Amino acid sequence: MKILDKYLVKQFLQTVIFGLLAFTVLFVIIDLMENMDDFIDQNVAANIIVEYYFVFVPEIFRLMIPVAVLLACLFTVGKLSNQNELTALKASGLSLYRFMIPFLAAGFVISILAAGFGGYIVPAANKHKVNIEQNYMKKGLVALGGNIIFQDSKTRIVNILSYSTFSGQANRVSIQEFDPNNSTKMINRVDANSMKYDSVNNKWILTGGTKRYFTDNGEKAETFAEMTLSNLNFQPHDVLEKQQKPEELTFDELSELADERLRSGNDPTSIEIEYHSRYAFAFASLVVVFFGLPISANKRKGGLAVQFGISLLVTFLYLVFMKVSQAFGKNGVMDPIITAWFANFIFLLVGIINLLKVQK
Repeated sequence: MKILDKYLVKQFLQTVIFGLLAFTVLFVIIDLMENMDDFIDQNVAANIIVEYYFVFVPEIFRLMIPVAVLLACLFTVGKLSNQNELTALKASGLSLYRFMIPFLAAGFVISILAAGFGGYIVPAANKHKVNIEQNYMKKGLVALGGNIIFQDSKTRIVNILSYSTFSGQANRVSIQEFDPNNSTKMINRVDANSMKYDSVNNKWILTGGTKRYFTDNGEKAETFAEMTLSNLNFQPHDVLEKQQKPEELTFDELSELADERLRSGNDPTSIEIEYHSRYAFAFASLVVVFFGLPISANKRKGGLAVQFGISLLVTFLYLVFMKVSQAFGKNGVMDPIITAWFANFIFLLVGIINLLKVQK
């Protein structure tokens, strides 16, 4: 790597780190002010508060990395332009394309690291954060869990539309049993209006439902007013714990959950969108390099304030595009992969067009 490339990468990474730390401190201060009443009302100890924000920082980092990269692009190149260093580089015959290479290389590495960070480290931290919220801040406690899907055994999937913690009753229950030798072949299915746990006999009692048997020769159905199941491997306190929250799941767990929903006959679209969006958001750091560098290549007044304002505006537009595309994707209008990458495609296209104009 040439001396110039090393210099540019060093300036770029220093600004990324500065931006990331600045945004994180700002984020923590704002959140602390919002949660201060909860901390005081619940008498949360100082060490728990510190622990809470320690495990909250990874999620903040994940969200702020693309913003920090964009700020670094705008500020680093803007500074070179304002000090006429960029003009001197152009006069020496250096094209804008060649000038962008070290930034693109750094952006690609950041994106790879951000994908792994957001896919494995952040979910673990989020689980710890939610645990603190529930146990110390009394937040996130639900009286009714909804759309709970989990695998009870290697061949059994349970789907509960809603579960009341007050009455201990599950509503609209579906229990699907699959062939041990063929995980795609369903051998029987039980659908019931409600289900409650008999703590004396350690059994689940289902009421008002139908049990279907599937064979190569067809289907057989039996209705029942009440049915007792003793082979289920979960109890009432396990039900809400089994409720899957996407922000607490790793890439592998998201993929398994999507497959599980598909096998159980449920729509896995929202989980697939979350899975692909993790990758797309991580690689937004590379996209904003294409988008931010051409903007900063032209000399402009305002310094850091202007660069900061542009960063916030672009971030807002990016999130708007992302939310709109996700709304279409969850309604089945767009493919999950296209939904997740739509905002990146748009900003990459705009960045490339702007780059071609600046280079002329």
